[in-house]
Amino acid sequence: MEDGDGAGRWDRLCSRDANMRKVALDGVQQLVLSLTEKAGPTNGKPPPSSLGPAGDLDHSLVRLLRLSRSCPFTDVRDKCGAILQAVQEMGVRIPRALGQGPSEFIPEKEILQLGREDAETRVLFIEAFATLGRLDNITLLMGFHPRYLDSFLKTQHYLMQMDGPLPYHYRHYIAIMAAARHQCSYLVNLHVNDFLQVGGDPKWLAGLDSAPRKLQTLSEMNKILAHRPWLITKDHIEKLLKAEEHGWSLAELVHVVVLLTHYHSLASFTYGCGINPEIHCDGGHTFRLPSVGSCYVCDFTNGNNAVDDLLNGQGGSGSTETVCEVEALMEKMKQLQECRDEEEASQEEMATRFEREKAESLYVTTTEGEESVDTRDVSRHFEDPSYGYKEFPRQGEQTVPTFRAQDYTWEDHGYSLVNRLYPDVGQLLDEKFQIVYNLTYNTMAMHKDVDTSMLRRAIWNYIHCMFGIRYDDYDYGEINQLLDWNFKAYIKTVVCSPVKTTNRMYDSFWRRFKHSEKIHVNLLLMEARMQAELLYALTAITRYLT
Repeated sequence: MEDGDGAGRWDRLCSRDANMRKVALDGVQQLVLSLTEKAGPTNGKPPPSSLGPAGDLDHSLVRLLRLSRSCPFTDVRDKCGAILQAVQEMGVRIPRALGQGPSEFIPEKEILQLGREDAETRVLFIEAFATLGRLDNITLLMGFHPRYLDSFLKTQHYLMQMDGPLPYHYRHYIAIMAAARHQCSYLVNLHVNDFLQVGGDPKWLAGLDSAPRKLQTLSEMNKILAHRPWLITKDHIEKLLKAEEHGWSLAELVHVVVLLTHYHSLASFTYGCGINPEIHCDGGHTFRLPSVGSCYVCDFTNGNNAVDDLLNGQGGSGSTETVCEVEALMEKMKQLQECRDEEEASQEEMATRFEREKAESLYVTTTEGEESVDTRDVSRHFEDPSYGYKEFPRQGEQTVPTFRAQDYTWEDHGYSLVNRLYPDVGQLLDEKFQIVYNLTYNTMAMHKDVDTSMLRRAIWNYIHCMFGIRYDDYDYGEINQLLDWNFKAYIKTVVCSPVKTTNRMYDSFWRRFKHSEKIHVNLLLMEARMQAELLYALTAITRYLT
């Protein structure tokens, strides 16, 4: 009874009712202080972790730390901080966050501060917190773009928490499979917790071999969609639908496809923005005392931003060069618009430019001399780890034809298929694609009243070009004019091999642009990638049906 009551206290902290939160906070304080008294002073050691599920002291302290740092309600943040201080004064060591804010790439002081966000963003943060019981780092970064965040949260809520073809624990397990395919421990850890909360069997988490055979049959589709989606065929679809007692219904399969593409793409966003582990997950906190040298790290978030300025091209001799970078890009956009107005290339020339751009993308490298990521904790959730991204075949070597976007479009074909088999999801996805594609503040770095549509289209179409998707009405010569080599390398890495993304790569492109603009780029990369995967999967389903 006590365990359930303890859990209820924590849950009520998500209430929009301030009086209910106050009662819950008093209950949490009573619970934690009682546990602290039972544990007694720890003499500088971390607290014990064997006091029962809801009464696990270190678990409770970590929850308090998370709430004191990332809760949209000021009363909860302040009270949780005060409880932690009281516990510390009782001689018990309290945890501290390991990361400096939501992102490894963006200084914490340059990210939206809770309590200082605008009214629209605050409403969205409260909605996310009330729905999920947390305000995660992904949401905090997307908060720079509230219109998009609103659409993203609605879509993800529908996919994971509303009625649909798949059981809830299956949804989270599929999310784990998809994120693990890109070694994204951040998303894996989030959905391991969610999987257990909705009643998932802990034994399945031992590895894919321990999950039901029905889920294991998704392994092939998961790896192909993640790395080489153009290889998906109607045979893959038929195999999943006709697997006897392990087969999927058509509606279930569409739900599966949307989940896989959603979480593959979200892994790209996670790596592209350098998302730090959540405080309550592995790698997000420690009970160890900080080392002597860590005070210098704290300096960077307390106003000593000389290093950040150098990394972001905001100081020193590089400033003039990076200002010129912005001016040069704007001038290229102006010249391209003038060329558009004066002449229009032939269809043959347009096709040639597409093949040229596709061929050139083969030489854009995604590798850097960085440490390899330890994937031991997540690799058990997927098969064939050697299978990875391989470039779409160039002209003359093609076993797979170029995907002509006009033959199967999201707007005319994919949208209606998804909406028919998984009602309302097609509409939600369409709104999300439209919002991110058209999202603009008419700014570029320090310049205002700029039409950025040409640049946004170049980014979107470059990603689709890497996936072998061609738009007949687009001049692919514009991509080379607008996207420099560093930017192309960043795009290709985030989209195709996200685990290889580094801080240096993030810093090396658009050095005078705001972090909010770079997050906007990552939203474009994520959604363009998701749509590309969806187009191939839905085309295969359509061919199976016809």
